[in-house]
Amino acid sequence: MRQHHQEPEPVSEGAVPARPAAPDREDGGRPPAARPARPAVPALTWLPPALLVLGLGLWGISLPLVDFRSMDDYGLLDRLPVPFYASLAVLTAGFLVALRRAGTAPGWPLVYCVGLLVALKAAPAVLYDSVRYPWASKHDAVVNTLLGAGELRPHAALSGNMSAYDQWPGFFTLNAALVRAFGVESTAVYLNWAPIVLGLILLPVLVLLYRTFTEDWRLVWTAVWIFQLANWVGQDYLAPQGLAYVLHLTVLAVVLRHFVRPGSAGRLRDRTALDPAAATVPPATSTRQRAVGVLVLSPLILAVNAVHQLTPVMLCVVLAALCLTRRYRNLGLLAVTGLIMLAWDLTMGRPLFLETLGTLKESLGRLTQNSRAGYTGQLTGPGPELAGKAGIAMALAVVLFAGIAVLARRRLTRSALPLLLASAAPLPLFAVNDYGGEMLFRVYLFGLPGAAFFAAAALVPAAGGARRSRGALVRRRVTAVALPAVLLVLTAGFLPAYYGKDAMYYTPPAESALVTRAIDRMPAGGLLLATSGSFPEALHRYDEVEHWWFCEQEIPENERMLADPARYLADRIPRGVTAHVVLTRTQDVYTAGEGLLPPGGFALLRERLAASPLFETVEETPYGIVLAYTPSTTTAGGAS
Repeated sequence: MRQHHQEPEPVSEGAVPARPAAPDREDGGRPPAARPARPAVPALTWLPPALLVLGLGLWGISLPLVDFRSMDDYGLLDRLPVPFYASLAVLTAGFLVALRRAGTAPGWPLVYCVGLLVALKAAPAVLYDSVRYPWASKHDAVVNTLLGAGELRPHAALSGNMSAYDQWPGFFTLNAALVRAFGVESTAVYLNWAPIVLGLILLPVLVLLYRTFTEDWRLVWTAVWIFQLANWVGQDYLAPQGLAYVLHLTVLAVVLRHFVRPGSAGRLRDRTALDPAAATVPPATSTRQRAVGVLVLSPLILAVNAVHQLTPVMLCVVLAALCLTRRYRNLGLLAVTGLIMLAWDLTMGRPLFLETLGTLKESLGRLTQNSRAGYTGQLTGPGPELAGKAGIAMALAVVLFAGIAVLARRRLTRSALPLLLASAAPLPLFAVNDYGGEMLFRVYLFGLPGAAFFAAAALVPAAGGARRSRGALVRRRVTAVALPAVLLVLTAGFLPAYYGKDAMYYTPPAESALVTRAIDRMPAGGLLLATSGSFPEALHRYDEVEHWWFCEQEIPENERMLADPARYLADRIPRGVTAHVVLTRTQDVYTAGEGLLPPGGFALLRERLAASPLFETVEETPYGIVLAYTPSTTTAGGAS
């Protein structure tokens, strides 16, 4: 007669089902000797809410003390007062306390994750009197242009690579509708709150994703916490990438939850073959059910394609990686996703798609070049250098702990293999293109959800059953120290990585007004020159004015330009075109921080242009200078 195993009882914390106790040996069937009872640990149910109130209270008290207008070398980092840092430490302590009862009271870890999101990223939204990230103002300009024109112009040749926004207009049409619905002047009213809104929307998606592979709520919430700390790359501002990323992860979570093929799970449906924290494979679905699922997901996949040009490629790559497993070998879904992407690229996105194909010969296989950060990858100055090093250290730390879990918890890795493959899938894109110096950040961002999950698995021990080995007890004691230490270290790394360059991210309103006046003075068809496009209102009237960011090129060419900047620019300005040069404080900080110009190069450029008879000063303020190109008949520049 077959002996049936008794269903395992949940552990006291409600984390994961415990393994059945092994039968005692050589005891004649007698029950084991009673062990002395351990003293009960006080519930301390008042502690999570108390620490939450204290942490957020310290954060709120700290904000009026932040002198953000005087940011210097270290951005916002050295302007944040002690209560701000103390608030993050208190929130971390409260989260660790709440984590102990995550299985029976998951609400408190959720509230703490929301609190961490606010504490980490809401300060600029509350404090700044202008848009954080000067280049974000171009998205506001796209929405304003769309509202003014009342139509899309995907095949129009717009300066500053702005045509792509009409070719992938989903994000901008959505925001145009929000501006009209709320009756606000522009997206600038709510632009700085985008990281908070997108982060809140992403929370349930991450929870669904992680719950597919683990029943341990402690592991779920620790992974969410690590994801938030490691998400320093600044891709969640009001931009198409942020919305497309949420849609991408939503599609991935649905696929992993509802597209399991029958008969593909094998022993992964047997708890004795699983890691104690692992979840069994979701129920299998029939061919008909998966076909219906493809129909349900198609609008989401279409939305991804309407919003952003790179994310559909990432989605196809991830779905292709999942096909390497029997569990998710859904070739029909991959084919539909690829066809939707191809259909969009050959219709709405055709101009940029063909242009990108033409550049692949130069970038294909150049791993070092494609993995560079920004235009030069040579950050200069204390703040930018610290930010770059902190970002690299954060990425390496997360990957290190994820690797430890992959090796040490092989049964969890086996059951969560699809998540591991989905995180590693974007890596080959380094061999394809540099995506304007942003491929490094995008690959990191798309690999982060899985990396955070496995990093959390290295720090959260599996809940044991009735009997615990000495090795298991040692691991629990080590992780009891390692978990808070690592979370505090990651918090310390997030701050310079996210705020260390804010001197180039914050722009005084007076500078924005100067740029707006300068562009409004220009006639349609005029040419705006600046060192880079990273300054406020740079693309104001982008559908009427041409642009040339003349320092966004290789460093040796910029050095040649500095030898005689007036002649260099004059020789490349088309004949008969009204051209104005705008040089602002933000450009100075940006070109120095990104290494586009040598130390003192921006001041030298400004001085030589202002002294040249080829350029006349139109307006000069403490925030910048506007120069008009005034060629004589003998010095007029030729066509570029």
